[in-house]
Amino acid sequence: MVSVEGIVVDPHKVDAVLKWESPTSVTEIRSFLGLTGYYQRFIQRCSQIASPLTRLTRKDQPYVWTNKCELAFQELKRKLMFAPVLVIPNPRLPYVVYTDASLKGLGCISMQDE
Repeated sequence: MVSVEGIVVDPHKVDAVLKWESPTSVTEIRSFLGLTGYYQRFIQRCSQIASPLTRLTRKDQPYVWTNKCELAFQELKRKLMFAPVLVIPNPRLPYVVYTDASLKGLGCISMQDE
């Protein structure tokens, strides 16, 4: 949401993410990863963070919720609760520009390490 104070996350959505309990099945993991996938362009290293959860969705993979899974889940929840910061990148620091072009438009995101 954009307001006078700047870019903020919708409080109702933050509350829903905050109350999201650790998944207890592959279906619940897929649901959570679906949400993070929608916002992955705003989460730096999203797929790397989610890899312990993604592994549990593989066929013939036993469902064992490990400490790595819990840490990944909590990290993704934390990243979903804050709006991305829109700033001009520092030209003295390295950054990556991700682009997506089609015949109907162009989009890009600049990601700079903190």
